[in-house]
Amino acid sequence: MSTENEGKAVPGDPAAPSAPPTPPVPPSAPPAPSRAPEPTAAHPADASGPEAPETREMPTVQPAQATPAASETQAAHAAPGPHHAAPEAQAAHAASAAPADAAGGWPPPPPTVPSWGAQHAPVPPSPAAPRRRSGGLVAAVLVAALVAGGVGGGIGYWAAERGDDGVGSTTVSSGDSPASFKRDPGTVAAVAAKALPSVGTIQAKSGGSQGEGGTGTGFVYDQEGHIVTNNHVVASAADGGTLSVTFSDGKSYDAEVVGRAEGYDVAVLKLTNAPKGLKPLPLGDSDKVAVGDSTIAIGAPFGLSNTVTTGIISAKNRPVASGDASGGSNSYMSALQTDASINPGNSGGPLLDASGAVIGINSAIQSTSGGFGQSQAGSIGLGFAIPVNQAKNVAQQLIKSGKPVYPVIGATVNMNDKGEGAEIAARGTGGTPSVTPNGPAAKAGLKPGDVITGFGGHQIDSGPTLISEIWTHKPGDSVEITYERDGKSATTTVVLGERTGDS
Repeated sequence: MSTENEGKAVPGDPAAPSAPPTPPVPPSAPPAPSRAPEPTAAHPADASGPEAPETREMPTVQPAQATPAASETQAAHAAPGPHHAAPEAQAAHAASAAPADAAGGWPPPPPTVPSWGAQHAPVPPSPAAPRRRSGGLVAAVLVAALVAGGVGGGIGYWAAERGDDGVGSTTVSSGDSPASFKRDPGTVAAVAAKALPSVGTIQAKSGGSQGEGGTGTGFVYDQEGHIVTNNHVVASAADGGTLSVTFSDGKSYDAEVVGRAEGYDVAVLKLTNAPKGLKPLPLGDSDKVAVGDSTIAIGAPFGLSNTVTTGIISAKNRPVASGDASGGSNSYMSALQTDASINPGNSGGPLLDASGAVIGINSAIQSTSGGFGQSQAGSIGLGFAIPVNQAKNVAQQLIKSGKPVYPVIGATVNMNDKGEGAEIAARGTGGTPSVTPNGPAAKAGLKPGDVITGFGGHQIDSGPTLISEIWTHKPGDSVEITYERDGKSATTTVVLGERTGDS
């Protein structure tokens, strides 16, 4: 439904003053200006979506995948948003022009009885134009905007025509822009301007005959040229493929893989001919992040390099298991959740706080498609980032040895059941014991069938949640575990062991 507001001419004064015996002959009155017709209001349909419930259930996510190579990617056209056009009030100069009489001529006919000095009848108000009611809230807002524009135009016209101060209208102009404009530190623009030169777009191509690959993001970790990103960004090029990193100044550099950690979904590259003057991004403290803190994400969504989006921290310690169609192992994280727009190609890019420090690595998004693989899901406001404290430990391990080190409890847990905790399986993989003899869990007194419900003060509702929490620690850490056995709750302390490399 559209709403129109028809423009109406302002009526003349019905009670003109009496004419003198010998009226002067003034110049002909200019024709009364007419008002432009009001624009038509187009109101979009209301759109709403359900809110995601706040649970500890593992969300079904897929990594914010590397965008397919340019030859395989279709350009997305951005649809323009609705524009609210309000007509401008046009004022006519009226310092020397008399208002037109209702009869349209001068002089007006003399009154039947002369009434010199008599008061004139008041000018009756113009009848209000009828308004049509709109059906929805969005339509009502649009109509209100148009009506406001129409009222403004009418008032401007009335003031110009009725002005009697003998002075012409005055045009007031805005002040000149300052010669130099500086953005205050801490604004999104200032943070982005400082961080963008240290963020690169990664092009990965496999070593196969097809040369398949994709696009992701990484950021400068140190002045030696190490770049931190996601494992799934570079996995296709890890064996015999090629990698390049292009920065915001347009300069591109070849790179090679230093190390990858599939379980953490972290990888480290090194520029083969690193330029001088690289500026590493400062690393923040993800343990001190609070829900509601501002976030800034930088990446190359769908190949659009140097894209900046903003949001907040929506939740902390969100257990997330992500994977793709490559057949590799799933990754697990106790993630930072953000509503900053994250899409395929943002993978591996930094999630910054308001000061510009890295608090996470953008890694996965919630998908409405319900599956992985070739489906390129877009942002629905549920993005997940690897906490930088964990990513920093992994990066240091990879730079030092090229292999990841994982903390373990030495027990095999059920990865399918959810809601009741993480149950230690009856048997391990290939018929091996589910509790490693003399391992951390065995030393802590855990047995097959025990259900772990708490780890380090965090509630555990599934096997993936337990792994996500374990991997926020380091080997050798002592962690309190809450578990149930035969319907009774108990606690114990486990000293985490370690496993080197991806198995």
